[in-house]
Amino acid sequence: MLESCFVRRRADHCGHVSWRSTRATGQGGENVRQVAVIDLGSNSWRLVVYMFAPGDWWKLTDEIYETVRIGAGLAESGRLSEAGMGRGLETLAVFERFCAAHGLGPDDVHAVATSAIRDATNGEMFLKAARAASGLNIEVISDEDEARFGYVAAINSSTMTDGVVLETGGGSIQVIEVADRRTVSLRSYPLGAVRVTEQFLPGPGPARKRDLQRVRAHVRKMLADDAGLTGAGDRIVGMGGAVRNLAAAAQRMVDQPDIGVQGFVITREMLADLVQTLAALPVDERGDVPGIKVGRGDIILASALVIETVVELGSFAGIEVTEASLRDGVFIARELLADSPEPLFEDVRVAGVRNLAIQYESDLPHVEHVALLSLQMFDSLAGAGLFRPRPGERELLWAAAMLHDVGMTISYDDHHKHSAYLIVSAELPGFDPRERALIAQITRYHRKGAPKLGELAPLADSGDEELLERCSVILRLAEHLERGRDQSVREARLRANGHGVDLHLEAAGDLTLPRWSVERYGDGEAFQRVFGRRLLIG
Repeated sequence: MLESCFVRRRADHCGHVSWRSTRATGQGGENVRQVAVIDLGSNSWRLVVYMFAPGDWWKLTDEIYETVRIGAGLAESGRLSEAGMGRGLETLAVFERFCAAHGLGPDDVHAVATSAIRDATNGEMFLKAARAASGLNIEVISDEDEARFGYVAAINSSTMTDGVVLETGGGSIQVIEVADRRTVSLRSYPLGAVRVTEQFLPGPGPARKRDLQRVRAHVRKMLADDAGLTGAGDRIVGMGGAVRNLAAAAQRMVDQPDIGVQGFVITREMLADLVQTLAALPVDERGDVPGIKVGRGDIILASALVIETVVELGSFAGIEVTEASLRDGVFIARELLADSPEPLFEDVRVAGVRNLAIQYESDLPHVEHVALLSLQMFDSLAGAGLFRPRPGERELLWAAAMLHDVGMTISYDDHHKHSAYLIVSAELPGFDPRERALIAQITRYHRKGAPKLGELAPLADSGDEELLERCSVILRLAEHLERGRDQSVREARLRANGHGVDLHLEAAGDLTLPRWSVERYGDGEAFQRVFGRRLLIG
């Protein structure tokens, strides 16, 4: 069971809805709310604003952050420094004004403080001053609660069932063992980037080999008794700013197109290369490495070493990245899924795809029916042995069918191109970069044109061009069968017949329009090229 740290009184009234609202608000009726989550970490402080309908859809609408470095000097003194507290109070004044400008009252804001403020001997004194100056109700969460919110964020943004979640921060890391999507154990270690940098990586120059060895030895010693690392399975999901930065840097090292790091896997070889690259540079040049933010450059080597050692200890092939964060965990647990028995999406991919469709104002009955018809034809073709589906292909077709019209929020003209752009620009939890690229390209060719991977080809695996062609043709057919947006075709099956394939339709209404649309625009030439048989309309 998930603990009571997720329970907090929520306002009975709806927060002010910002100008960023779209017609998605109509999906939730009067239940649409807006809240903010403030994450006061050891390194950076961040405020994010979400608009959502509880239990239904959500959207991040704004975000500001500051590198406060409140944990600087804590490892040596045990106290928050005067300079750090001064930066913190200045930042909280900005955050308070930002919330007021968005119409967010005290009950609409979740402000949580983590490792540095929790561990400092003068942390309570600072909190008293911070609360008085800002009017914010700042909550110091325990290390276990911090780990639990990280787990909620990771498990709701990946398809992991069994494995380990690693959350990295400035003051600490959290290691969460997961089985059947539930927590088995949650542990926190003082191995955050700021703390490790101050303890083991002093000086402005390149790192010495013995300093790197000291960090690795320290991490191994701290984690020596963590049985969950070696017994939880072969999958580890990492979260936090350092993980995201390292993933962005790794993508650039291997010349992958930049469509975000959600689902990207940083291999052990990539981690080793990143450590070598960063260690060879002076501290003030590490932030110049493509993908690494300047404000994180002085502590990124410590993060890379800790992550590399964790991956090594668990014998993982690499670490999978999620864009989600602790603040997302707070939002999901205390707001979006607060009324659920547990703050878990039943199916991460379904939730993410449906959420994106709603955000971009898709006609849900239409796209859901296009998806149904697409899968019916896919299954009948595969069942007849006309092709052998690749792993996950059916799910990619479904996602593309659900999202094929999102580009209409920009314009009907060329909406297939707009859809592709929006999909590659979205995080789309549960899918990796290759899968998002394929979904985008399937939607790109759901109207016309010869399907091709284009600039996203570096993300593809062998056989993905054929997958793209198959799914694009099937989706194109399904769209024409639902041309009237009235669900007049109840069922569509494709059956082999000699050298052709018969399209059999079951009617729920008049079939004049879908027949005409398929005959006029269904692209039988493309069907024959992809499947080697003529399309015959029965």
